[in-house]
Amino acid sequence: MRKNSIKNTRINGEVQRELSEIIRMEIKDPRVTGAMISVVSVEVTPDLKYCKAYISVLGDEDTAKEAITGLKNAVGYIRRELARRVNLRNTPEISFILDQSIEYGVHMSKLIDEVTKGND
Repeated sequence: MRKNSIKNTRINGEVQRELSEIIRMEIKDPRVTGAMISVVSVEVTPDLKYCKAYISVLGDEDTAKEAITGLKNAVGYIRRELARRVNLRNTPEISFILDQSIEYGVHMSKLIDEVTKGND
């Protein structure tokens, strides 16, 4: 299976949807429930062994680090729930990666707004 095949794209979408649901509804860790967390994207390797989940956290840097730590501590439970919900040959090992692209976009948008106001 190629990396960008239709099957792999569908698996990525399904895993992303289920991870979002598990994180939102099932995790009881206060580090995770206290933060606004969204699963930005998921990359499952073609052999279904590994999964990179890119996570965005709304808030400051300390909140984001705490949320990622909470998710890493709950990775066993999350993987078990994922295996129960998604019927895959192998349940991938999940690694959570903090994705700050949304925050970067908001920051750049503010800078652009400041520059355009200065020209008026």
